[in-house]
Amino acid sequence: MTKPRIRLALRDWDHLVPLATGTIRSEAFDLELDSRASTPDVLSEPDLDGGETSFSRYVLGTAAGDDRLVGLPVFVMRGFRHRCVLVSRDSDAREFADLKGARVGLTGWPDSGNTWTRALLREAGVDLDGIEWTVGAVDAPEPGKDRVGTAELPGNVSVSDGSLAEDLAAGRLDALMTPFMPAGFFTPQSRFRHLLDDHPAAELGYYRRHGFVPGIHLVTLKREVVARHPWLPQAVQELFEQSKRWWLSRRRLLTDTTPWLLADLSRTREVFGEDWMPYGTAANAAMTAAFCAELHAQGIAPAPIDPEELFTS
Repeated sequence: MTKPRIRLALRDWDHLVPLATGTIRSEAFDLELDSRASTPDVLSEPDLDGGETSFSRYVLGTAAGDDRLVGLPVFVMRGFRHRCVLVSRDSDAREFADLKGARVGLTGWPDSGNTWTRALLREAGVDLDGIEWTVGAVDAPEPGKDRVGTAELPGNVSVSDGSLAEDLAAGRLDALMTPFMPAGFFTPQSRFRHLLDDHPAAELGYYRRHGFVPGIHLVTLKREVVARHPWLPQAVQELFEQSKRWWLSRRRLLTDTTPWLLADLSRTREVFGEDWMPYGTAANAAMTAAFCAELHAQGIAPAPIDPEELFTS
């Protein structure tokens, strides 16, 4: 019997390299991995069977009754957000509480990562309604990119067609929330710095309080594909798990890709155990519940969301 060919579009995450090279293969299906520079819109591409999807867009769509995607608890992008808040080099702000009443730029209003970052501000006692938010691109505008979603924006949120980095440098913004550093950030002449002087320490504290690393993007499959192959979600999850574990074993062997990779791998194992980015519903239950609660608390989701309904095919 001929194996089905499944085409998935994802960004080129390191832990997917074994899949991209064919080192890890499935006995149940043939995988065609389409590498993308940015997160694909899976539903808008008929040739795709699935791919990388924003966690918030998936959650909000599912909660609104859109069942065209089947989400897998396979979070290919996850990370702490303390490092994602930038200020000007000469700013007096040093902690989240300093952003009360500030002018803050961010790269997308309903985005998963920015939802987690706003959660950090709420945890620090910052009233999100008291902030003047500006949504836009960090450097150059990207025509056609959806940064606001379908819901009406709150009154304290505006949209810019310019550069948030330039607005921050010019003093028109007090801070910038972004997962991607502005041009020139990794130079001695950078105009910007992280808000927190020691974001790794703050992130470690967050993990010890909450017990998870926030999930940002996950893998989804189109529902019609799952209808044809009901076994596919589990098979895809198992394949991605194999790829992740193979990648880690190779990184632990070939540690010369960065000067301190070996130390980082050792520290990561010490803090998080064998797997800092676990897949599966149970392993992500606390994180998923916290995210759903935060979407509602921030007004992104109009009603409470049941996290247990997200990963049922």
